[in-house]
Amino acid sequence: MADAASRLTALLTELLGEPLPVRIRAWDGSEAGPPGAPALVVRHRRALRRLLWKPGELGLARGWVAGEIDVEGNLYEALDSIAALLWERGADAKEAIHPLRDPKVRAFAKGLAQLAGPYPPPAPPAEEMHRRRIGPLHTRRRDKEAISHHYDVGNDFYEMVLGPSMVYSCAYWEDGGTLEDAQRDKLDLVCRKLALKEGDRLLDVGCGWGSMAIHAAREYGALVTGVTLSTEQAAYARKRVAEEGLTDRVEIRVQDYRDVRDGPYDAISSIGMAEHVGSVRYREYADDLYALLKPGGRLLNHQIARRPEKDEEAYHVDEFIDAYVFPDGELAPLGRTLGLLEEAGFEARDVEVLREHYALTLRQWVANLEANWAAAVAATSPGRARVWRLYMAASALSFEHNKIGVNQILAVRPTDAGHSRMPARSRRWTASAGG
Repeated sequence: MADAASRLTALLTELLGEPLPVRIRAWDGSEAGPPGAPALVVRHRRALRRLLWKPGELGLARGWVAGEIDVEGNLYEALDSIAALLWERGADAKEAIHPLRDPKVRAFAKGLAQLAGPYPPPAPPAEEMHRRRIGPLHTRRRDKEAISHHYDVGNDFYEMVLGPSMVYSCAYWEDGGTLEDAQRDKLDLVCRKLALKEGDRLLDVGCGWGSMAIHAAREYGALVTGVTLSTEQAAYARKRVAEEGLTDRVEIRVQDYRDVRDGPYDAISSIGMAEHVGSVRYREYADDLYALLKPGGRLLNHQIARRPEKDEEAYHVDEFIDAYVFPDGELAPLGRTLGLLEEAGFEARDVEVLREHYALTLRQWVANLEANWAAAVAATSPGRARVWRLYMAASALSFEHNKIGVNQILAVRPTDAGHSRMPARSRRWTASAGG
Protein backbone atom coordinates (compact mmCIF):
# COMPACT_ATOMS: atom_id res chain seq x y z
CA MET A 1 0.00 0.00 0.00
CA ALA A 2 1.28 3.50 -0.88
CA ASP A 3 2.50 5.71 1.95
CA ALA A 4 0.14 8.34 3.43
CA ALA A 5 1.82 11.34 1.75
CA SER A 6 1.67 9.79 -1.73
CA ARG A 7 -1.95 8.74 -1.27
CA LEU A 8 -2.96 12.16 -0.01
CA THR A 9 -1.06 13.91 -2.80
CA ALA A 10 -2.74 11.70 -5.40
CA LEU A 11 -6.18 12.38 -3.95
CA LEU A 12 -5.65 16.16 -3.92
CA THR A 13 -4.16 16.19 -7.41
CA GLU A 14 -7.15 14.28 -8.78
CA LEU A 15 -9.58 16.61 -6.98
CA LEU A 16 -7.88 19.82 -8.10
CA GLY A 17 -7.03 18.66 -11.61
CA GLU A 18 -3.41 19.84 -11.45
CA PRO A 19 -0.22 19.09 -9.50
CA LEU A 20 0.06 20.38 -5.96
CA PRO A 21 2.34 23.43 -5.57
CA VAL A 22 3.48 22.24 -2.11
CA ARG A 23 4.97 19.09 -0.70
CA ILE A 24 3.01 16.83 1.65
CA ARG A 25 4.69 15.35 4.72
CA ALA A 26 2.49 12.87 6.57
CA TRP A 27 2.30 11.47 10.10
CA ASP A 28 3.94 8.20 9.02
CA GLY A 29 7.12 10.02 7.97
CA SER A 30 6.39 9.80 4.25
CA GLU A 31 6.77 12.76 1.89
CA ALA A 32 5.65 13.54 -1.65
CA GLY A 33 5.47 16.53 -3.97
CA PRO A 34 7.72 19.01 -5.78
CA PRO A 35 11.28 19.20 -4.36
CA GLY A 36 12.23 22.51 -2.80
CA ALA A 37 8.64 23.66 -2.30
CA PRO A 38 7.26 24.51 1.15
CA ALA A 39 5.92 21.44 2.94
CA LEU A 40 2.36 21.05 4.21
CA VAL A 41 2.86 18.84 7.25
CA VAL A 42 -0.06 16.63 8.35
CA ARG A 43 1.12 15.59 11.80
CA HIS A 44 -1.89 13.42 12.69
CA ARG A 45 -4.62 11.70 10.74
CA ARG A 46 -7.04 13.39 13.14
CA ALA A 47 -6.71 16.45 10.87
CA LEU A 48 -8.30 14.44 8.05
CA ARG A 49 -11.19 13.47 10.31
CA ARG A 50 -11.77 17.14 11.06
CA LEU A 51 -11.98 17.80 7.34
CA LEU A 52 -14.40 14.93 6.77
CA TRP A 53 -16.75 16.02 9.54
CA LYS A 54 -16.46 19.74 8.74
CA PRO A 55 -15.55 20.08 5.04
CA GLY A 56 -13.88 23.25 3.85
CA GLU A 57 -12.12 26.09 5.59
CA LEU A 58 -13.29 25.51 9.15
CA GLY A 59 -12.15 21.88 9.17
CA LEU A 60 -8.72 22.89 7.89
CA ALA A 61 -8.54 25.74 10.41
CA ARG A 62 -9.29 23.40 13.30
CA GLY A 63 -6.45 21.14 12.23
CA TRP A 64 -4.10 24.13 12.04
CA VAL A 65 -5.08 25.55 15.43
CA ALA A 66 -4.75 22.11 17.04
CA GLY A 67 -1.23 21.76 15.63
CA GLU A 68 -2.19 18.78 13.46
CA ILE A 69 -1.44 20.72 10.27
CA ASP A 70 1.61 22.93 9.84
CA VAL A 71 3.83 24.49 7.19
CA GLU A 72 7.58 24.02 6.96
CA GLY A 73 9.41 26.53 4.83
CA ASN A 74 8.19 29.94 3.71
CA LEU A 75 4.69 30.41 5.17
CA TYR A 76 3.79 33.19 2.72
CA GLU A 77 4.90 31.13 -0.27
CA ALA A 78 2.88 28.14 0.91
CA LEU A 79 -0.25 30.17 1.63
CA ASP A 80 0.08 32.08 -1.63
CA SER A 81 0.34 28.86 -3.64
CA ILE A 82 -2.64 27.24 -1.92
CA ALA A 83 -4.75 30.41 -2.04
CA ALA A 84 -4.05 30.86 -5.74
CA LEU A 85 -5.66 27.49 -6.43
CA LEU A 86 -8.79 28.53 -4.58
CA TRP A 87 -8.94 32.04 -6.08
CA GLU A 88 -8.66 30.59 -9.60
CA ARG A 89 -11.67 28.39 -8.90
CA GLY A 90 -13.77 31.19 -7.47
CA ALA A 91 -16.62 30.74 -5.02
CA ASP A 92 -17.14 27.07 -5.85
CA ALA A 93 -13.82 26.22 -4.19
CA LYS A 94 -15.16 27.26 -0.80
CA GLU A 95 -17.20 24.09 -0.64
CA ALA A 96 -15.02 21.92 -2.86
CA ILE A 97 -14.51 19.19 -0.25
CA HIS A 98 -18.16 18.32 0.28
CA PRO A 99 -19.01 14.67 -0.40
CA LEU A 100 -22.35 15.40 -2.05
CA ARG A 101 -21.15 17.66 -4.87
CA ASP A 102 -19.99 15.40 -7.72
CA PRO A 103 -18.35 12.00 -8.36
CA LYS A 104 -14.83 13.42 -8.19
CA VAL A 105 -15.50 14.96 -4.80
CA ARG A 106 -17.17 11.79 -3.53
CA ALA A 107 -14.13 9.78 -4.60
CA PHE A 108 -11.87 12.21 -2.75
CA ALA A 109 -13.99 11.96 0.40
CA LYS A 110 -13.95 8.17 0.24
CA GLY A 111 -10.16 8.08 -0.10
CA LEU A 112 -9.80 10.61 2.72
CA ALA A 113 -12.03 8.49 4.95
CA GLN A 114 -9.79 5.47 4.35
CA LEU A 115 -6.74 7.48 5.40
CA ALA A 116 -8.49 9.09 8.38
CA GLY A 117 -9.76 5.89 9.93
CA PRO A 118 -13.14 5.08 11.52
CA TYR A 119 -13.20 7.51 14.43
CA PRO A 120 -15.74 10.08 15.71
CA PRO A 121 -15.22 13.80 14.98
CA PRO A 122 -12.60 15.46 17.22
CA ALA A 123 -13.77 18.26 19.50
CA PRO A 124 -13.00 21.77 18.21
CA PRO A 125 -9.91 23.45 19.71
CA ALA A 126 -10.54 25.41 22.89
CA GLU A 127 -9.65 28.68 21.11
CA GLU A 128 -12.76 28.49 18.92
CA MET A 129 -15.58 30.89 19.73
CA HIS A 130 -18.69 28.95 20.76
CA ARG A 131 -20.70 28.34 17.62
CA ARG A 132 -24.08 28.84 19.31
CA ARG A 133 -23.80 32.46 20.28
CA ILE A 134 -26.48 33.99 22.41
CA GLY A 135 -29.03 36.40 20.95
CA PRO A 136 -29.39 38.20 17.61
CA LEU A 137 -26.40 39.65 15.81
CA HIS A 138 -24.83 42.83 17.23
CA THR A 139 -26.82 43.26 20.41
CA ARG A 140 -24.84 44.98 23.15
CA ARG A 141 -24.36 41.70 25.03
CA ARG A 142 -23.26 39.70 21.99
CA ASP A 143 -20.91 42.43 20.76
CA LYS A 144 -19.26 42.59 24.19
CA GLU A 145 -18.74 38.81 24.15
CA ALA A 146 -17.22 38.99 20.66
CA ILE A 147 -14.89 41.84 21.58
CA SER A 148 -13.80 40.04 24.74
CA HIS A 149 -12.98 36.91 22.71
CA HIS A 150 -10.77 38.93 20.41
CA TYR A 151 -9.06 41.41 22.71
CA ASP A 152 -9.10 39.97 26.23
CA VAL A 153 -6.37 37.40 25.57
CA GLY A 154 -3.63 39.16 27.51
CA ASN A 155 -2.00 42.53 26.97
CA ASP A 156 1.44 40.89 27.14
CA PHE A 157 0.61 38.95 23.98
CA TYR A 158 -0.44 42.08 22.10
CA GLU A 159 2.70 43.92 23.23
CA MET A 160 4.80 41.21 21.57
CA VAL A 161 2.84 41.37 18.32
CA LEU A 162 2.09 45.09 18.00
CA GLY A 163 5.28 46.46 19.49
CA PRO A 164 5.64 49.54 21.73
CA SER A 165 3.08 51.60 19.79
CA MET A 166 0.24 49.23 20.81
CA VAL A 167 -1.71 50.31 17.75
CA TYR A 168 -3.84 47.54 16.29
CA SER A 169 -4.62 48.99 12.89
CA CYS A 170 -2.84 49.79 9.64
CA ALA A 171 0.31 51.89 9.96
CA TYR A 172 1.24 54.68 7.53
CA TRP A 173 4.58 53.98 5.85
CA GLU A 174 5.88 57.24 4.38
CA ASP A 175 9.69 57.12 4.38
CA GLY A 176 10.63 53.71 5.67
CA GLY A 177 11.46 53.71 9.34
CA THR A 178 10.25 51.37 12.05
CA LEU A 179 6.76 50.08 12.75
CA GLU A 180 6.58 52.52 15.66
CA ASP A 181 7.46 55.42 13.34
CA ALA A 182 4.77 54.36 10.87
CA GLN A 183 2.13 54.00 13.58
CA ARG A 184 2.98 57.43 14.99
CA ASP A 185 2.67 58.87 11.48
CA LYS A 186 -0.74 57.23 11.08
CA LEU A 187 -2.03 58.68 14.35
CA ASP A 188 -0.70 62.10 13.37
CA LEU A 189 -2.34 61.86 9.95
CA VAL A 190 -5.68 61.17 11.61
CA CYS A 191 -5.27 64.14 13.94
CA ARG A 192 -4.43 66.44 11.02
CA LYS A 193 -7.37 65.24 8.97
CA LEU A 194 -9.62 65.98 11.94
CA ALA A 195 -7.97 69.42 12.27
CA LEU A 196 -7.62 68.95 16.03
CA LYS A 197 -6.58 71.92 18.11
CA GLU A 198 -6.20 72.84 21.76
CA GLY A 199 -9.39 72.17 23.73
CA ASP A 200 -11.27 70.27 21.01
CA ARG A 201 -13.42 67.40 22.27
CA LEU A 202 -12.53 64.14 20.50
CA LEU A 203 -14.48 60.89 20.81
CA ASP A 204 -12.28 57.89 19.98
CA VAL A 205 -14.64 54.99 19.22
CA GLY A 206 -12.99 51.65 19.83
CA CYS A 207 -10.01 53.28 21.53
CA GLY A 208 -7.99 50.09 21.95
CA TRP A 209 -5.01 50.48 24.26
CA GLY A 210 -5.24 54.27 24.21
CA SER A 211 -2.63 55.20 21.59
CA MET A 212 -4.83 57.54 19.55
CA ALA A 213 -6.27 59.20 22.66
CA ILE A 214 -2.81 59.81 24.11
CA HIS A 215 -1.40 61.16 20.84
CA ALA A 216 -4.31 63.55 20.29
CA ALA A 217 -4.12 64.87 23.86
CA ARG A 218 -0.34 65.11 24.10
CA GLU A 219 0.45 66.48 20.63
CA TYR A 220 -2.69 68.51 19.86
CA GLY A 221 -4.15 69.43 23.26
CA ALA A 222 -7.44 67.65 22.60
CA LEU A 223 -9.81 66.58 25.37
CA VAL A 224 -10.40 62.92 24.55
CA THR A 225 -13.02 60.39 25.52
CA GLY A 226 -12.07 56.86 24.49
CA VAL A 227 -14.59 54.02 24.57
CA THR A 228 -13.97 50.28 24.33
CA LEU A 229 -15.86 47.11 25.23
CA SER A 230 -12.67 45.38 26.38
CA THR A 231 -11.95 45.60 30.10
CA GLU A 232 -8.32 44.57 29.55
CA GLN A 233 -7.80 47.28 26.95
CA ALA A 234 -9.37 49.90 29.20
CA ALA A 235 -7.19 49.00 32.19
CA TYR A 236 -4.06 49.13 30.05
CA ALA A 237 -5.06 52.43 28.42
CA ARG A 238 -5.81 54.09 31.77
CA LYS A 239 -2.41 53.06 33.08
CA ARG A 240 -0.71 54.56 30.01
CA VAL A 241 -2.73 57.78 30.32
CA ALA A 242 -1.69 58.13 33.98
CA GLU A 243 1.96 57.50 33.14
CA GLU A 244 1.79 60.24 30.48
CA GLY A 245 0.28 62.67 33.00
CA LEU A 246 -2.82 63.12 30.83
CA THR A 247 -5.64 62.14 33.22
CA ASP A 248 -6.99 65.69 33.02
CA ARG A 249 -7.29 65.39 29.24
CA VAL A 250 -8.13 61.73 28.56
CA GLU A 251 -10.99 59.61 29.90
CA ILE A 252 -11.15 55.90 29.02
CA ARG A 253 -14.52 54.21 29.42
CA VAL A 254 -15.75 50.62 29.10
CA GLN A 255 -18.81 51.65 27.15
CA ASP A 256 -20.70 50.80 23.98
CA TYR A 257 -20.60 53.66 21.48
CA ARG A 258 -24.40 53.43 21.34
CA ASP A 259 -24.53 54.49 24.99
CA VAL A 260 -22.43 57.66 24.68
CA ARG A 261 -24.70 60.56 25.62
CA ASP A 262 -22.37 63.48 26.33
CA GLY A 263 -22.04 65.05 22.88
CA PRO A 264 -21.63 67.14 20.92
CA TYR A 265 -17.99 66.45 20.05
CA ASP A 266 -15.79 68.48 17.75
CA ALA A 267 -14.42 65.33 16.12
CA ILE A 268 -14.74 61.54 16.15
CA SER A 269 -12.11 58.97 15.26
CA SER A 270 -13.12 55.39 14.55
CA ILE A 271 -10.00 53.41 13.67
CA GLY A 272 -10.42 49.71 12.95
CA MET A 273 -13.66 49.49 14.90
CA ALA A 274 -16.41 49.67 12.28
CA GLU A 275 -15.64 46.12 11.05
CA HIS A 276 -17.28 44.93 14.29
CA VAL A 277 -20.51 46.88 13.70
CA GLY A 278 -22.12 44.55 11.14
CA SER A 279 -24.36 45.30 8.18
CA VAL A 280 -27.56 45.15 10.23
CA ARG A 281 -26.30 47.92 12.53
CA TYR A 282 -24.20 50.07 10.24
CA ARG A 283 -26.82 52.73 9.54
CA GLU A 284 -27.45 52.95 13.28
CA TYR A 285 -23.70 53.37 13.81
CA ALA A 286 -23.62 56.18 11.24
CA ASP A 287 -26.69 57.86 12.77
CA ASP A 288 -25.25 57.69 16.29
CA LEU A 289 -21.92 59.21 15.29
CA TYR A 290 -23.68 61.93 13.29
CA ALA A 291 -25.77 62.82 16.35
CA LEU A 292 -22.67 62.98 18.56
CA LEU A 293 -20.92 65.54 16.33
CA LYS A 294 -21.52 69.26 16.40
CA PRO A 295 -22.36 70.94 13.05
CA GLY A 296 -19.10 71.24 11.16
CA GLY A 297 -17.60 68.38 13.19
CA ARG A 298 -15.47 65.80 11.42
CA LEU A 299 -15.47 61.99 11.42
CA LEU A 300 -12.43 59.92 10.45
CA ASN A 301 -13.60 56.36 9.72
CA HIS A 302 -10.67 53.97 9.16
CA GLN A 303 -12.11 50.62 8.01
CA ILE A 304 -11.19 47.40 6.20
CA ALA A 305 -13.29 46.79 3.08
CA ARG A 306 -13.93 43.79 0.87
CA ARG A 307 -14.39 43.72 -2.86
CA PRO A 308 -18.04 43.84 -4.03
CA GLU A 309 -19.66 40.50 -4.84
CA LYS A 310 -21.52 39.94 -8.09
CA ASP A 311 -24.35 38.63 -5.94
CA GLU A 312 -24.24 40.47 -2.63
CA GLU A 313 -26.83 38.10 -1.17
CA ALA A 314 -24.27 35.29 -1.54
CA TYR A 315 -21.69 36.98 0.69
CA HIS A 316 -20.65 34.89 3.71
CA VAL A 317 -18.36 35.78 6.58
CA ASP A 318 -15.06 33.90 6.46
CA GLU A 319 -15.46 30.79 8.66
CA PHE A 320 -11.97 30.78 10.14
CA ILE A 321 -12.04 34.47 11.03
CA ASP A 322 -15.57 34.23 12.42
CA ALA A 323 -14.72 31.25 14.64
CA TYR A 324 -11.27 32.24 15.83
CA VAL A 325 -10.47 35.90 15.19
CA PHE A 326 -13.35 38.38 14.79
CA PRO A 327 -16.60 36.69 15.85
CA ASP A 328 -19.56 38.34 14.09
CA GLY A 329 -17.25 40.72 12.22
CA GLU A 330 -18.31 41.74 8.73
CA LEU A 331 -16.62 43.55 5.88
CA ALA A 332 -18.50 45.79 3.47
CA PRO A 333 -17.49 47.29 0.12
CA LEU A 334 -16.26 50.87 0.27
CA GLY A 335 -19.19 52.11 -1.80
CA ARG A 336 -21.75 50.72 0.62
CA THR A 337 -20.00 52.30 3.60
CA LEU A 338 -19.89 55.67 1.88
CA GLY A 339 -23.55 55.38 0.95
CA LEU A 340 -24.67 54.65 4.50
CA LEU A 341 -22.62 57.52 5.90
CA GLU A 342 -24.21 59.84 3.36
CA GLU A 343 -27.67 58.52 4.16
CA ALA A 344 -27.05 59.43 7.79
CA GLY A 345 -26.35 63.02 6.73
CA PHE A 346 -22.56 63.10 6.44
CA GLU A 347 -20.76 64.75 3.55
CA ALA A 348 -17.80 62.63 2.44
CA ARG A 349 -14.81 64.93 1.92
CA ASP A 350 -11.95 62.55 1.25
CA VAL A 351 -11.12 58.86 0.82
CA GLU A 352 -7.54 57.61 1.14
CA VAL A 353 -6.68 54.02 0.24
CA LEU A 354 -4.07 52.39 2.49
CA ARG A 355 -4.20 48.82 1.19
CA GLU A 356 -0.47 48.39 0.60
CA HIS A 357 0.27 49.97 3.98
CA TYR A 358 -1.71 47.26 5.77
CA ALA A 359 0.15 44.47 3.99
CA LEU A 360 3.44 45.94 5.24
CA THR A 361 2.02 46.31 8.75
CA LEU A 362 0.81 42.72 8.91
CA ARG A 363 4.14 41.34 7.75
CA GLN A 364 5.83 43.27 10.54
CA TRP A 365 3.36 41.90 13.10
CA VAL A 366 4.01 38.35 11.87
CA ALA A 367 7.76 38.96 12.20
CA ASN A 368 7.23 40.23 15.76
CA LEU A 369 5.18 37.15 16.65
CA GLU A 370 7.70 34.74 15.18
CA ALA A 371 10.60 36.50 16.93
CA ASN A 372 8.78 36.15 20.28
CA TRP A 373 7.14 32.78 19.62
CA ALA A 374 7.97 30.97 22.86
CA ALA A 375 6.94 33.95 25.00
CA ALA A 376 3.74 34.47 22.97
CA VAL A 377 2.75 30.84 23.43
CA ALA A 378 3.41 31.12 27.16
CA ALA A 379 1.32 34.30 27.37
CA THR A 380 -1.72 32.74 25.68
CA SER A 381 -1.71 29.20 24.28
CA PRO A 382 -0.10 27.38 21.35
CA GLY A 383 -3.44 27.40 19.55
CA ARG A 384 -3.99 31.13 20.01
CA ALA A 385 -0.51 31.94 18.73
CA ARG A 386 -1.13 29.70 15.71
CA VAL A 387 -4.44 31.47 15.03
CA TRP A 388 -2.71 34.83 14.90
CA ARG A 389 0.20 33.66 12.77
CA LEU A 390 -2.12 32.19 10.15
CA TYR A 391 -4.62 35.05 10.28
CA MET A 392 -2.05 37.82 9.90
CA ALA A 393 0.01 36.10 7.20
CA ALA A 394 -3.06 35.21 5.14
CA SER A 395 -4.44 38.73 5.59
CA ALA A 396 -1.18 40.27 4.37
CA LEU A 397 -1.50 38.25 1.16
CA SER A 398 -5.16 39.24 0.77
CA PHE A 399 -4.22 42.92 0.94
CA GLU A 400 -1.34 42.41 -1.49
CA HIS A 401 -3.61 40.67 -4.00
CA ASN A 402 -6.38 43.29 -3.62
CA LYS A 403 -8.87 40.79 -2.19
CA ILE A 404 -9.48 43.23 0.65
CA GLY A 405 -8.53 46.87 1.23
CA VAL A 406 -8.51 49.49 3.95
CA ASN A 407 -9.65 53.08 3.61
CA GLN A 408 -9.75 56.29 5.61
CA ILE A 409 -12.99 58.17 4.99
CA LEU A 410 -13.04 61.78 6.16
CA ALA A 411 -16.60 63.00 6.53
CA VAL A 412 -18.22 66.07 8.03
CA ARG A 413 -21.56 66.87 9.60
CA PRO A 414 -22.69 69.92 7.61
CA THR A 415 -24.15 72.97 9.33
CA ASP A 416 -27.86 73.68 9.06
CA ALA A 417 -27.03 75.91 6.10
CA GLY A 418 -25.19 73.04 4.43
CA HIS A 419 -21.66 74.33 4.96
CA SER A 420 -18.78 71.99 5.76
CA ARG A 421 -16.53 74.59 7.40
CA MET A 422 -13.67 72.95 5.56
CA PRO A 423 -11.24 74.49 3.07
CA ALA A 424 -11.86 73.81 -0.60
CA ARG A 425 -8.43 72.17 -0.76
CA SER A 426 -9.10 69.49 1.83
CA ARG A 427 -5.77 67.71 1.47
CA ARG A 428 -3.66 70.46 2.99
CA TRP A 429 -3.06 68.09 5.93
CA THR A 430 -0.63 66.07 3.82
CA ALA A 431 1.82 68.97 3.59
CA SER A 432 2.18 69.80 7.28
CA ALA A 433 2.57 68.14 10.64
CA GLY A 434 2.26 69.10 14.27
CA GLY A 435 -0.40 70.65 16.42
